Amino acid sequence: MLIEDIPFQATVWNELAPIEHNGETGVALWRTKTFGALRIRMVEYSAGYRANHWCTKGHILLCLEGELRTELADGRTFRLTPGVSYQVADNAEPHRSSTVGGARPFIVD
Repeated sequence: MLIEDIPFQATVWNELAPIEHNGETGVALWRTKTFGALRIRMVEYSAGYRANHWCTKGHILLCLEGELRTELADGRTFRLTPGVSYQVADNAEPHRSSTVGGARPFIVD
């Protein structure tokens, strides 16, 4: 990944207005910064959240709080807890996230 044309800056994530995205169940609140094709997000998943789609976008996702379950279309599942990340390329493996008690990941895509 080549990151270019982004001057140094600090982001106070709590100062960014959250955008609500409904899941199949629950809700995700996204605080997003975009730099050209690069999107960086601080996301808060409510308790009981389950994504309403299979995602094919590549991500680097780091779980900061809570517990996040990521399911792949082939049936494999991964449990992410604080300090655990996953990395997946665009169009590599369809995936979706869910959480029982809520979670807060930091995502770069």
